[in-house]
Amino acid sequence: QVQLVESGGGSVQAGGSLRLSCAASKYTWRRKCMGWFRRAPGRLREGVAAISTDGGRPYYADSVKGRFTISRDRAKNTLSLQMDRLKPEDTATYFCAAEGLCGTEWWDQSAEYTYWGQGTQVAVSS
Repeated sequence: QVQLVESGGGSVQAGGSLRLSCAASKYTWRRKCMGWFRRAPGRLREGVAAISTDGGRPYYADSVKGRFTISRDRAKNTLSLQMDRLKPEDTATYFCAAEGLCGTEWWDQSAEYTYWGQGTQVAVSS
């Protein structure tokens, strides 16, 4: 059974930083996109960032561009999300997802991802 395990969530004041990590138990993927999604209370799940396991450009939601950085460590088989200059509106549960479709029109389509982690909570206070 494939597992994605997130870590690194927590509480921080606005302007602070957090780094999320996702450890994957699977090494080869049928489709190459891995990404981060989030769901804030009362809101739909939305794509935050994604990257292909084969390299290539990352994708970001407009709301996090310039503040968040997605990266992948192939040796450790982990996916990370460095979150800087956090804002209260970044408060959400963050989910790691794998085996999706990369591409401008697809990376943030949650229905295209096969595997999901359990989520890690991020709370940003003003």
